[in-house]
Amino acid sequence: MAGARILITGGGGQLAKEFARRVPESVLRTREELSITDRGQVEETIERLRPEVVLNCAAYNAVDRAEAEAQLAMAVNADGPANLARACRRSGARLVHFSTNYVFDGTAPEPYLESDQPRPLSAYARSKREGELKALSEDPKALVIRSAGLFGPGGSASRGGNFPERMLARARAGQELAVVADQTLNPTYTGHLAEATLAALTKGETGILHLVADGCCSYHEFAVAILRSAGVDSQVKPIRTSESGAAAARPANGCLGSARAASLPAWRKGLRDYWLAQAGAGQR
Repeated sequence: MAGARILITGGGGQLAKEFARRVPESVLRTREELSITDRGQVEETIERLRPEVVLNCAAYNAVDRAEAEAQLAMAVNADGPANLARACRRSGARLVHFSTNYVFDGTAPEPYLESDQPRPLSAYARSKREGELKALSEDPKALVIRSAGLFGPGGSASRGGNFPERMLARARAGQELAVVADQTLNPTYTGHLAEATLAALTKGETGILHLVADGCCSYHEFAVAILRSAGVDSQVKPIRTSESGAAAARPANGCLGSARAASLPAWRKGLRDYWLAQAGAGQR
């Protein structure tokens, strides 16, 4: 996608920052600069900038808080993508919208494919599924990418940093770590996801596409790998989801597979590449 005019929404997030690093000529817009829930502002921005590609990294990601803020979650995660898709269709821009493994209920024994039927369990998940449907309804040529367990430099502001950062900070502070062991996912490094997304755009992909790291693990296994790879000696207690006190239901099997695309590099390699990126930025 070198040389293409690219608009990136949700500029304060880790995925948006990853794209901006890889495509320096892109235009990055934070929530304060462009609210995707404002239809008029979206249309004016796209008409003025005339991007060839819009990467929608804006999202409401507070999974538990969404149970009490379902209307806000729906506005950002469903109405926002609809606004972008409508404006992109009219301008001829290509929209890439990012979704989540949480659109599935997690009862299947195998990783979920693009053709599997979503059954969201929570307000957050329902808003993300509605965003998929609205984006593709407004612009059938849009590309909806589902991924899982994203982590990358910059972290997630709404969650107090990404999962590796939170685990390390708590371990180094001497806090007891208790992490759920009965939920699985594909921990996916944002650098690998960004690279695969740009490749999918080059291929002209449309519709729903799963792009995740190769391999699945539990959150507990991921936490243990994080601490070991960072050289931190701390115990991680495995707990059940029922013990976590989470307000929102989550899929027990959050693993994704794909019938359309090869897996990204293995999640352990993603973790190693993440540490290299952090070391290069002097943040580890």
